[in-house]
Amino acid sequence: MTTGSLDKAYATQLANIEKNTGKKLKEWVTILNKSGFSKHGELVNFLKEKHGFTHGNANMLVHNAKQSHAAAAENDTDWIAEQYKGKENLRPWHDKIMTEINKFGKDVEVSPKKAYVSLRRKKQFAIIQPSTKDRLDIGLNIKGVAPSGMAEDGSKWNAMCTHRIKIEEAKAVNKDLIAWIKKAYEQAG
Repeated sequence: MTTGSLDKAYATQLANIEKNTGKKLKEWVTILNKSGFSKHGELVNFLKEKHGFTHGNANMLVHNAKQSHAAAAENDTDWIAEQYKGKENLRPWHDKIMTEINKFGKDVEVSPKKAYVSLRRKKQFAIIQPSTKDRLDIGLNIKGVAPSGMAEDGSKWNAMCTHRIKIEEAKAVNKDLIAWIKKAYEQAG
């Protein structure tokens, strides 16, 4: 992947890793490729145990290294940009939400998929999905908390989610939404 094609959160995470370790992504990929490990979990543990990485940063580097292990062609698909094609009006909401989530801690793993962005800590705690041209859905995993207010039961929408919040206007990206997401983040730690 090229930095120009990465979403802001990913680019910020990478810049912080490079700044804090003094090594560029390419150097870390080389270290991982020479580590003697091949499985994802082994590589993540290697970075955490031998180099003091947080889980989220180790996981991000391993994903890059695995792409190199597989001799993958330069893949500059920006899944987040693809998700918002024809839904560009929703992208500022996504970016604002991600800015707030990045304040939670350095252990947030951002994993863009084809249709949504998965947010993980020790486990997935939220997804951000541009479902229609006019609606962004936030899926949350919060056990033992009844849906209320803006948060509805999410299990029928997505089996991986306990709660769902529909964002249909900019003013809905507010402190209440962020508080719901933070609750899910805290449970995932």
